[in-house]
Amino acid sequence: MSTDPSGFVTLARVRYRYDPAAPAIVDGVDWTIPRGAIHCLLGRSGCGKTTLLKLAAGLLLPSEGEVRLGGEVLRGPAARAGFVFQAPTLLDWLSALDNVLLPLSLKRRPSRTDRAAARDLLGLMGLADCADRRPAALSGGQQSRVAVARALIGEPDLLLLDEPFAALDALTREDLQDDLLRLCSLRGTAALFVTHDIAEAVYLGDRVAVMAAGRLIHAAPIALPRPRPRSIRYDPAFGAACRALRDAMDGRAAPEGRAA
Repeated sequence: MSTDPSGFVTLARVRYRYDPAAPAIVDGVDWTIPRGAIHCLLGRSGCGKTTLLKLAAGLLLPSEGEVRLGGEVLRGPAARAGFVFQAPTLLDWLSALDNVLLPLSLKRRPSRTDRAAARDLLGLMGLADCADRRPAALSGGQQSRVAVARALIGEPDLLLLDEPFAALDALTREDLQDDLLRLCSLRGTAALFVTHDIAEAVYLGDRVAVMAAGRLIHAAPIALPRPRPRSIRYDPAFGAACRALRDAMDGRAAPEGRAA
């Protein structure tokens, strides 16, 4: 998958090693994400997915190559990016509203406008009545929604998500996938979503890549219409896209599907 200078997020020949003498955990990755697009990354545990996500966020700096966001080389954590972790990581002693406001609170005292924006986000996530509840009074799905709202409070241009729905039941997970698609579309937010779930990647992604041993071994656009109704999961084209990605994960990708 070659880089494109017009891309909003660009990773160019990125390598990363925790130890200079050790093999690269991320090994020569090229990736471009256009503004407003949702790209998904599949791969087995230990393949380097989370490390690549941290490189895209500027939480790690590449040993070789460069990461650009909006044309600027990242030299540290990207101010224009929001991050959603595998667990919601909410602060138990804060309300849902104050958890959403946390990224702003770490920089300055939130204003009345900030608090109104946080309430609007909770409303968009279906949590208008939960703003004053603490995490212990929220379900797992509600906590995940608060975590997504927290990542969006700074109006980021890029959202980075590391398997944020993995621990949820199937129906709640589908609800959150729809919430994410709606919010990214509404705000024009680009997203890089890491998952183990092939169907989740196909449902969410404009493009999906498969990673193995630190390299991108397959990348392909998902030729499904947007918006995507839930019923599309039962469409033959959806099943075919899932099968192609499964073949890639098993090392059976067609030559035209390999990452460049």
